[in-house]
Amino acid sequence: MTIDNFTVRPMRRSELDLVIDWAAVEGWNPGTYDAECFYQADQCGFFVGELNNELVASISAVAYSKQFAVIGFYIVKPQFRGQGFGMKMWRAAMEYLGTERNISLDGVIAQQENYQKSGFQIAYRHIRYQAVGGGVVPDGVVELKTVPFEQLVAYDQKLFPAEREQFLRLWIKQPNSVAYGVVSDGHIVGYGVIRQSHAGFRIGPLNSDNEQIADQLLLALLAFGCDALVFLDVPSSNSEAIKLAQRYGMKPVSEVARMYNKEIPNLPIKNRVFAVTSLEVG
Repeated sequence: MTIDNFTVRPMRRSELDLVIDWAAVEGWNPGTYDAECFYQADQCGFFVGELNNELVASISAVAYSKQFAVIGFYIVKPQFRGQGFGMKMWRAAMEYLGTERNISLDGVIAQQENYQKSGFQIAYRHIRYQAVGGGVVPDGVVELKTVPFEQLVAYDQKLFPAEREQFLRLWIKQPNSVAYGVVSDGHIVGYGVIRQSHAGFRIGPLNSDNEQIADQLLLALLAFGCDALVFLDVPSSNSEAIKLAQRYGMKPVSEVARMYNKEIPNLPIKNRVFAVTSLEVG
């Protein structure tokens, strides 16, 4: 088997379900119903590598705008590694995204040096914390569906490098999930989502104007995951977010590095992003 037998092509929607299973095997613990949300963010931005009619590799390159994109799902099945297939996937993704976009990814420790050789710089780390869900929803927290959707889109855009209306519309309505918000004087001041994952539940995003609001939302989200493992990926640059996780006895279990190939976006990560939406599409 040589690289000459290897073909990179666009991923079909049904194949993304398989790739998410690969991610689960890798220990990434993707959401059970993530596939449709991810795919609709950019249907042209998912690729598979095929060897003799067998799918052996994947990568996503979600272009949110002409200025910003996210790479994820960079996987080569273990028995096919070390043969150059991963580099062909990488080149296909980068060719699709072009040279003008600022590209983001979350690199595992073993690959960070390789990404740096490709021009990516580390902005901060995402630390995955684990807890056991339970408790009750505190006063002042409402279901996000009661908040005007355009308010949510506008709020989210202040905390993400691009507008992602289509993604959010699906993300907050996944099966076996819940999305909560906090509203003050008629305006959203924080929101969070918890969704079923391959193991337990994942929280993401958890965004708020301050730590007190984040605390309310976190308690509400933990209540939904009653007696189950709950995970969230916390930006290391937000010291209040780390303190919040520690306050409720959460333990760090893994980490990756948020990296960019151009500039690090000027976003209020340090005081408003308490958990990232996902490590696959930003």
